[in-house]
Amino acid sequence: MLNKEELKTLEELTQLYGPSGDEQLVKEYLKDRYQELGFETLEDNLGSVVCVKKSKKENAKKVLLLAHMDEVGFMVCKILENGAVMVLPLGGHNNQALLSNRVLLKTQKGDYYKGLINALPPHLLQGKDYITQVGEMIFDFGFTSKKEAMDAGVRIGDSLICEGPFVVLNEGKRLLSKAFDDRLGLALGLEVLKELKDVELDFDLYVGGSVQEEVGCRGALTSSYMVHPDLAIVVDCSPARDSSGNKSELGQLGEGVLIRVTDGSMIAFRDLIAYQVDCLERAEVKYQYFFSPGGTDAGNIHKQFDGIKTLTFCLCARNIHTPSTLLDAEDYLSAKKGLVFMLKDLSEGKHYKL
Repeated sequence: MLNKEELKTLEELTQLYGPSGDEQLVKEYLKDRYQELGFETLEDNLGSVVCVKKSKKENAKKVLLLAHMDEVGFMVCKILENGAVMVLPLGGHNNQALLSNRVLLKTQKGDYYKGLINALPPHLLQGKDYITQVGEMIFDFGFTSKKEAMDAGVRIGDSLICEGPFVVLNEGKRLLSKAFDDRLGLALGLEVLKELKDVELDFDLYVGGSVQEEVGCRGALTSSYMVHPDLAIVVDCSPARDSSGNKSELGQLGEGVLIRVTDGSMIAFRDLIAYQVDCLERAEVKYQYFFSPGGTDAGNIHKQFDGIKTLTFCLCARNIHTPSTLLDAEDYLSAKKGLVFMLKDLSEGKHYKL
């Protein structure tokens, strides 16, 4: 099970407000934590942040460990005369999972307003099987008029998220929260830094968070351009498909790290996949193969410059892109153990050379 410090970090990160394009609070949190650990930080002009653990070796190679800071959310596109608002989606949402959720709106001045997504009661839906689309949903914050909403600071372009508290389930075996996609990756980056803080590596290690992954992996481009790594490792959260108990489905909670062979944005580097499997087996860490029509920041990073060797190091969780995402604690610890093992092994250069 996770210890109190690990749980605290995950809770703090998941509960931060940070939809695509408004990741400032997450960035400031990471900067503070990186600096507490004694590492210099760098930022690109989109808002991505990385820290660097320098090697004593001259002209050392660069390894980038990257996760994304943003969570799926919304943007105000219309303020109605009754004070409610309508929105545009920021990232991919399951329409069936949204109605009646509690939401949080942040104004341009930094004020926050709690509200909800309107849902009709079942007796008004008799004979209807229509699924409400995001663009048709009404977001209500208790304002009684457009003027009242405007006076409160609500404007077109303000961002929103669904609220989802952090809850420990089943004596710590499972964790429930919003934004495990991909705050778990940021938390793992911090755990890796703590584990390797006093370990001399043969390469410069960059660890950080990218912006706007959920709307097109945009920060992946700018952050990898800033670092220009020789190897990038992307840590992300992928959809588990095991809710029914069907063991043949891809993405099984409790079965460890995902060996993401191919997805909608990248065919994995075969030598890196072989090395990843080798490391996990030697570290005695569970792993499972995974294929996906989606993508990660790796999809943009591996196309930078004349190509960057890129590997994904993902976990799966149930109900991603909702405020009720379920994570397996042992999977998280397996990823931590595997990442630390791989980076130490990579530094030795016996099984894979940069």
